[in-house]
Amino acid sequence: MNTPLSIVLGLLAIALIGRTQLFFAVSETDQAIVMQLGRYVYTASEPGLYLKTPFAQSAFHVERRLLATDAPPQEYLTLDKKRLRVDHVTFWRIVDPLQYYLTVRTEAGARARLDDVVFSELRRQLAVNNFDAIIAQQREPIMDAVSASVRVQAASFGIQVEDVRIKRADLPKEVEESVFNRMRAERSREANRYRAEGEEQKAEIQAAAERERAILLADARERAERLRGDGDAQAIRIFAAALNEDPEFYSFRRRLEAYERVLNAGDTIVIPSDSGFFGYLVRPAAADSAAPPPAARPARSP
Repeated sequence: MNTPLSIVLGLLAIALIGRTQLFFAVSETDQAIVMQLGRYVYTASEPGLYLKTPFAQSAFHVERRLLATDAPPQEYLTLDKKRLRVDHVTFWRIVDPLQYYLTVRTEAGARARLDDVVFSELRRQLAVNNFDAIIAQQREPIMDAVSASVRVQAASFGIQVEDVRIKRADLPKEVEESVFNRMRAERSREANRYRAEGEEQKAEIQAAAERERAILLADARERAERLRGDGDAQAIRIFAAALNEDPEFYSFRRRLEAYERVLNAGDTIVIPSDSGFFGYLVRPAAADSAAPPPAARPARSP
């Protein structure tokens, strides 16, 4: 029983080895070239299953999809002698598998060759432009020129370069801090200028407000004094008219006002019989109405 089983297993192994040696598959994402003893036979560029001579021919697969090479940042010198640290990315695809196989063979080799070409073109383009132009208005034209030049050189590797873009452009670390300090100083000077202008406008507004306030207060005082004078004149006229109509009643009223200012509740007073000021309290009918009331004096404590 072992003999038939061994035969079956042997046949399966031969079939498996024959299948891998006789057929190879090409997917939608890759393409292949067939080599026979180191010599090129044909290129399988369409997806499907292909035949090859067992043990004599071999298939070399390469990517069909768009590839990207993200190179490490490098430092470059601009036209105005400023150092710039640039990080770029290259998009490319394999269009000639045979040329690719003969020149770079692997993706690692292709990336290394592309990086060398891009570094060289970036160094050449950045060296003829100023730092400000690279950062601002000339960035797109520079990258278009780099892409065109790299595309021509990469064609010899069987590679088509679709685009080269700068991901980031920075100053070196040792230069970056000094630039930031200068920017902070410039912003501080600008802020101080704005503050000074604001303080000047504030002083002008406050001075105008104080001047307007003084004018309004002066006008108000003038009007108040005029109204007070008119009121006093009118009061004097009223008192004069009342005095002319009944001098005795006016004298009596003024004497009562004087009593109210001089006397306090609970005061005990001794009044002589011939008192003129307190005559209305002793002899109201005989009080001297002509005697003027004395000046007010502070109230006494009870």
